[in-house]
Amino acid sequence: MSDQPIDQPTDPYFEQALSIVLVEDNATDAELTIRALRRSRIGNNIKLLEDGAEALDFFFCRGEYAHRSMTNQPKVILLDLKLPRISGLEVLRQLKSDPRTQMIPVVVLTSSAEDQDMIESYQLGVNSYIVKPVDFEQFNQAVQQLGFYWILFNQLPVF
Repeated sequence: MSDQPIDQPTDPYFEQALSIVLVEDNATDAELTIRALRRSRIGNNIKLLEDGAEALDFFFCRGEYAHRSMTNQPKVILLDLKLPRISGLEVLRQLKSDPRTQMIPVVVLTSSAEDQDMIESYQLGVNSYIVKPVDFEQFNQAVQQLGFYWILFNQLPVF
């Protein structure tokens, strides 16, 4: 299995079926997350978004992503809270308040163990809140288990 960068189609209008959208501004955390998913063979069709504004444009098919179809949504969104431009909490708020995106499972995957962040995330409708383990092996295992559950076992209604 290869740990190559995320495959990006050369044609901007080509859309692959998405499994996971990772919204993460830290390049190291993003790379570790993607590698862990790929090692467990569930890392195909990952889209990496690096800030909250880009994430909202992607999910709501605006700006650079205006060509996207709202029907091509991921099976799960892995969302960091501490994002540039627009916070992860604001991204979560907008996703869960719009009928077109509110059913997409969102897992907060963050370094923040602050009670207020957890409380607000659950009040906004997050499906799961995971604090990134500091230990590399624990992080790897947590991401693999997360991927197995949300990609292989969780059942979503047909949109």
